[in-house]
Amino acid sequence: MSGRDRFRIVQELGVGTKRGSDDLFLSNGPFKMNSQSSVNGNDSKKFKGDIRSAGAPSRVVHIRKLPMDVTEAEVISLGLAFGKVTNLLMLKGKNQAFVEMNTEEAANTMVSYYSTVTPLLRNQPIFIQFSNHKELKTDNSPNQARAQAALQAVNSVQSSSGLDSGMGLAGQSPVLRIIVENLFYPVTLDVLHQIFSKFGTVLKIITFTKNNQFQALLQYSDPMSAQHAKLALDGQNIYNACCTLRIDFSKLTSLNVKYNNEKSRDYTRPDLPSGDGQPSIDQTIAAAFGKEASLLGAPGIISGSPYAGAAGFPPAFAISQGLSVQGVPGPLGHIAFPAAAAAGRMSLPGFGAGNCVLLVSNLHPERVTPQSLFILFGVYGDVQRVKILFNKKENALIQMTDGNQAQLAMSHLNSQRLYGKPLRIAVSKHQAVQLPREGQEDQGLTKDYSNSPLHRFKKPGSKNFQNIFPPSSTLHLSNIPSSVSEDDIRMLFSETGGVVKAFKFFQKDRKMALIQMGSVEEAIQALIELHNHDLGENHHLRVSFSKSTI
Repeated sequence: MSGRDRFRIVQELGVGTKRGSDDLFLSNGPFKMNSQSSVNGNDSKKFKGDIRSAGAPSRVVHIRKLPMDVTEAEVISLGLAFGKVTNLLMLKGKNQAFVEMNTEEAANTMVSYYSTVTPLLRNQPIFIQFSNHKELKTDNSPNQARAQAALQAVNSVQSSSGLDSGMGLAGQSPVLRIIVENLFYPVTLDVLHQIFSKFGTVLKIITFTKNNQFQALLQYSDPMSAQHAKLALDGQNIYNACCTLRIDFSKLTSLNVKYNNEKSRDYTRPDLPSGDGQPSIDQTIAAAFGKEASLLGAPGIISGSPYAGAAGFPPAFAISQGLSVQGVPGPLGHIAFPAAAAAGRMSLPGFGAGNCVLLVSNLHPERVTPQSLFILFGVYGDVQRVKILFNKKENALIQMTDGNQAQLAMSHLNSQRLYGKPLRIAVSKHQAVQLPREGQEDQGLTKDYSNSPLHRFKKPGSKNFQNIFPPSSTLHLSNIPSSVSEDDIRMLFSETGGVVKAFKFFQKDRKMALIQMGSVEEAIQALIELHNHDLGENHHLRVSFSKSTI
């Protein structure tokens, strides 16, 4: 760019051209021959085309407020879901970047999407809008080499896979095979739906265990979405240092899903049965389906709906702000998802590793106790404190050990019925549950469980982390003494007010059994009443929800 051109741009900005997203950068940045030009070394980049009015559509998108340590790949990933990224300019000294998309339509889709969903990189909100320029022209400055190398790496993968701008993937399957390695925290079907919906419309998911590994088959509506997801997510960790995604294309071109349950789901067929005599789909999922338009395509347990969201937030919420996979501090935490209004499978704004207090409402004030909430929420994390509000006993605050556990509890328990009323769960603004002051009237409504021996997740790597399942009518029982018979257990569970439909001991280990109650609500009540029940011989019954049926 000549000195005359540089002067013309700065002069136009100074004589009344409406300032747009990158005008400040142009008038103060590398285009002026002053000390500012050395901020990024030779980060000069020539812009072809006329200066455009602020906000006018352009193939070039301007990104501001980037984290200091952001990588080129992370910036590129912001655009991958919308089309091919054809050029990239990183201005790390200014915490800015310019991304050029292959078409104006792709850029317009990207900007429109992020105008309603605040994108996060490394848990930091960033700002995205059209640049005032139509095109980026790359130079060979040393400090831009990394950006171009990252871009070329993505393009080479796209090219080798047959991805062409504006075209589908010739012969490529829309089905991905996903393996989750180092499974320290549970990964559910809804978590996958939340994460992968960021990159396109997820039609079907089947999960299974093979070779002692959690695996899934996931079908997109088109091969390009599958390609984008593979490029962005392969090798990423869902949670910090664990739950690593390994992604390949499947040889299958379509999935046949027979049941909608915690193992498989066809999002185009909400009418499918669950396969175990239960309603075809629970209320949480039904709420998500009913608000499908508000999902990106959907965990998410996981955040604004793609995560962490197939079965999203409390129905009372209609989150219009995008989130990262909240409660997920790992590399996937920076992927921004659209907001969902559903029933609890995703995180809420500000919900991170430190936000561990849940607000539970619509409780039965005459029947609920701190102990019942401790036992129920303790299935999904170690409950530290419970406070039923003194003047509003249909509300309670529950403090979990960390944000991940709070997310799991909210994800699985929101909208479940307890004592005849559906739970409403949201993230509380409180950072901790306060114990009553000395002499303060409390009626035993606040309890501290920080030293409870009933915590299930104290030991790192405990098998309990791998056995977290949504509430179901079938319960898993363990620690049963040999002197206790099937009839004894059937009678015990009948006394909780429910109907015992089926029971069986494990063939290889009679200390464990499955028992099926008449409904999910009956199973929840039985778990609350009988977990840690003394069966004699120093055996206390252990009760949890099962993914199996009898």
